[in-house]
Amino acid sequence: MRLPRRWPRWLGRSGSARSLAGRSGDAWRSLRRIDGTQWALMAALLALAAFMMLPIVYLFNQALKPYHELFLFPPTYFAKDPTLLNFTDLLNSTNRSFIPFSRLVFNTVLVTVVTAAGMIATSAFCAYALSKHPFPGNKALFTVVLLSLMFVPETMEIPRYIVVQYLGIMNTYWAHILPVISLPVGVFLLKQFIDQVPGELIEAAKIDGAGETGTFLRIVVPVIMPALATVGILAFQNVWGNLETSKYFMQDEAMKTLTFFLSTLTQNLANSVAMQGVAAAGALIIFLPQLIIFIFFQRKVIATMAHSGIK
Repeated sequence: MRLPRRWPRWLGRSGSARSLAGRSGDAWRSLRRIDGTQWALMAALLALAAFMMLPIVYLFNQALKPYHELFLFPPTYFAKDPTLLNFTDLLNSTNRSFIPFSRLVFNTVLVTVVTAAGMIATSAFCAYALSKHPFPGNKALFTVVLLSLMFVPETMEIPRYIVVQYLGIMNTYWAHILPVISLPVGVFLLKQFIDQVPGELIEAAKIDGAGETGTFLRIVVPVIMPALATVGILAFQNVWGNLETSKYFMQDEAMKTLTFFLSTLTQNLANSVAMQGVAAAGALIIFLPQLIIFIFFQRKVIATMAHSGIK
């Protein structure tokens, strides 16, 4: 079949059938160069990936199982009669509470977005100062940041409570944000990236008239973008799954988050028959946003792991 002289725009910017056919041919030749050992390795990795997907598939099926399938013995892996009744019961349980479901969602979205953005900003600025602006006590401060990674969250609960109470921010959104806005692992990760940015590049930008903020935003940030995406995922996971601020700093139910409310539905149900379907639906809702965020930014995470310097 003879191809038209003009290639449709929706097939690519090149507008050339030869380039498209050439890329297809290169891909086919690359596949033909793969030997048997590589095919076996790829098959093993695919099998391992499918095995690691089993808990996620089970979580989805558990949330879609009707009530009578949740207690079958032996238990079934897939839902035979999928239903959304568990999510309906979950919504009804929230409607029976004194706090509207919309208020819980608003609290969760606001706290997650603001706190995650604050974590990324503070980690980036702190790492930039430690890496490119040496000052007395620079190494000692970075050592303190690394030592903070050794403390488990339980050891910080009482000091955080005292500080929050002293500041007078109980039952406010600030009590959700300020206690967890620091992310030491983000500072450590970003500093390793910023260390690899040539100092001459920053000096050249300043000679051209760029200010400190402009140099950071236009020179440093594009280079460390994969690390920023990774820090963003870590920040989102820490904030989304955080129950501490709602549990210890919020006596007003209207200030608590949806994640905390769902956790109250799923706790103490190990030997209980009632609310098991609601617990399964709540567990899926808690997990699903983290999965979506990771899927969208997985390339940046892989780029962070594979990063070996500025080319």
